[in-house]
Amino acid sequence: MRVEAPTPPIASLGIITSIRSLRSYQQATIMPRIHTGLDILLKQGHPDLAGLACGLIANHTSIDANLRSGIDLLHACDKIELKALFGPEHGVRGDAQAGDPVGNATDARTGLPVYSLYGETEKPAVAMLSGLDALVFDIQDLGVRYGTYLSTMVNAQEVAAESGLLFAVLDRPNPIDGVHIEGPLVEPGFESFVGVHPVPTRHGMTLGELARLIAFERGWPEPVVVPMRGWSRGMWFDQTGLPWVQVSPNLPTLDSVTVYAGTCLFEGTTISEGRGTTRPFEYIGAPWIDAFALSERLEAKPLPGYAFRPAWFTPMFSKHAGEVCGGVQLYVTDREIAQPVALGVRLLTVMRELSGQHFDWRTGNTGQPFIDLLSGSDRLRHGKEAPADPGAFSERRAPFLVYSE
Repeated sequence: MRVEAPTPPIASLGIITSIRSLRSYQQATIMPRIHTGLDILLKQGHPDLAGLACGLIANHTSIDANLRSGIDLLHACDKIELKALFGPEHGVRGDAQAGDPVGNATDARTGLPVYSLYGETEKPAVAMLSGLDALVFDIQDLGVRYGTYLSTMVNAQEVAAESGLLFAVLDRPNPIDGVHIEGPLVEPGFESFVGVHPVPTRHGMTLGELARLIAFERGWPEPVVVPMRGWSRGMWFDQTGLPWVQVSPNLPTLDSVTVYAGTCLFEGTTISEGRGTTRPFEYIGAPWIDAFALSERLEAKPLPGYAFRPAWFTPMFSKHAGEVCGGVQLYVTDREIAQPVALGVRLLTVMRELSGQHFDWRTGNTGQPFIDLLSGSDRLRHGKEAPADPGAFSERRAPFLVYSE
């Protein structure tokens, strides 16, 4: 006799659906389209790191496909011997706001010492390296030169070269693809923590590839790069199957990262780049800006790949906190043709004209106008076009690329 399974009560159907949804999500995260350098190291190890005492430069973006912390996974595995942690801007667990200094501490979860690379020192001091054989870097980057994670990597790479330590990068995707190149190089005299090496604003490289290029150009030992599996240059982050973790408190989504190469330029001005709102770097404005006039000016000379909406927003912190700002919200309509650096320059030109005496340039920690450090020279501030040659950089980077198109 065939016995039919009882029909679940109506009240339990939602629970069953939730369980099925959870299982589907777990399956999706367990089988991403690509595997990061962290995934490969955890599964296979690496002969160059076997038996070495390692310091790990990592943060909250250092996760596997199941959202587990790479810090915890590497601490528990036998593929490397983890001895210390080094934290970039925002700290190893991502608990610090942008620009806030990060201090040395002990990691509560692993008990490992944590040394700050964003605060009193931006480079590992000799005392921090005691007992280490290697420095391992595993952080999700932005794909934009301004991002301080790149500078943290280069500074650590330099110290490793000087101290005779192995330097390794557990590679991760360039979130805004590895094809497009845009923007000027950093010119001599304008090097800084937002422009650590003469590469374009949008360089189209992974951090592993950049580590190889920079090591060659500075005469350092070639780094060990634990490459991804399955990533190709045309991939955007949302095509990788990997879970997105905001790289910074003020870059919460791939949308904000997609425009960041252009709208970050407003950090060097008195105009708000949307910090303190739910759409940082997508809202641009100031209390004195007429949102309709701005939108009309932008629409009169459209930028391919973008649309604009007149908008008003009130930052909760940062510039113009508590004040209603008029401006625009940016929309990316075609990311394959959009040029974020050109967008930023165009917005800056129009908003400077509309601001009159309200507009001013902000000074960075070095005493230089911060816009000069972001743009890599003083040309933009003086209304001159900065030279940019994507073709030349494409040839320059070619020998150091790890992934094909």
